[in-house]
Amino acid sequence: MKKITTLLGPALVLGLALASPAQAQESLTVVSFGGAYGAAQQKHQIDPYMKKTGTQILFQNYTGGVAEIKAQVEAGKIQWDVVDIETIDLERACAEGLLEIIPRDILLKGDDGTPAEEDFIPAALENECGVGEIVWSTVYAYNNKTIGDKKPSTIEDLFDLKKFPGKRALRKRAQVNLEWALLADGVKEEDVYKLLATPEGQERAFAKLDTIKPEIVWFDSWSQAPQLLNDGGAIMVQSANGRFFDAIKREGKPFTMVWDGNLYDLDAWGIVKGTPKLKQALDFVSFTTSTKALAGFQDVAYGPPRKSSMALVDKSVVDHLPSSHVDEGLKADGIFWADYGESLGEKFNEWLLK
Repeated sequence: MKKITTLLGPALVLGLALASPAQAQESLTVVSFGGAYGAAQQKHQIDPYMKKTGTQILFQNYTGGVAEIKAQVEAGKIQWDVVDIETIDLERACAEGLLEIIPRDILLKGDDGTPAEEDFIPAALENECGVGEIVWSTVYAYNNKTIGDKKPSTIEDLFDLKKFPGKRALRKRAQVNLEWALLADGVKEEDVYKLLATPEGQERAFAKLDTIKPEIVWFDSWSQAPQLLNDGGAIMVQSANGRFFDAIKREGKPFTMVWDGNLYDLDAWGIVKGTPKLKQALDFVSFTTSTKALAGFQDVAYGPPRKSSMALVDKSVVDHLPSSHVDEGLKADGIFWADYGESLGEKFNEWLLK
């Protein structure tokens, strides 16, 4: 775990909670991933915060990664204040000095009185530049109306064109796809990242992806995934579990998620380095990572990273949370991607052009 550097004292933290009317009239730009997830954030985090403080939140979508954050910081033209960031990208962004350090003494106690650092699961506070919001998984799903008589149930099935002919839709990133390729090729979960750190392992992963490359439909945003599955653009589609859950629960889509080989991770709030609205951004992070705010993510089947929040989750939803399927999956290694993300991203882009 990285050493946590405390930058703000108790007096300043109190000042954040007692923002002046002038401060309250200002705005923050917050970016996230949209869709059902963004709607849950709007309902349980953004709207309650605006109501409490009077601060105007400009809530925008992006597709993830660190490129846009890096461009703003390097140009000295900060357009975003707070960013919802996958921990795979958080490690890299923090290591490159693109995010502010978030002092842990700004975090609120759990509603049951538990100190924040005891209430959050350890992974939610491992990186000094972020505070975890959700536990989520990347899974794939199929449409019961288009899949045929045989139903896929393993990560190997995603790569089996003989047994399941047809298009597969995957997000256009090295992350997840390389891990899945090795898992489908028989590599044990505990050996995936050790192997992927070697030239031989990387070659093996790309070779496995080669076996389905002609049948891959690439997309950029998770928001495209349910539509591809619904429209028949692909018979198996990769996405964050919450996207499929929302389509099943709210729209009645005949989708089935496959949890085998799921890659589970966290999303966190990060604050863009150099934002002139640091005090407000810290206050926003503090409020929106409270017990009640995080419990709201049960709406889209993402697990809250606070124990006090789990006590508020409806029991009928628990089985749909990624935290209920960690034994079937692999924890995404953010430190690995911080070290290898740039080089593997370049190799992935070169592979796409072959």
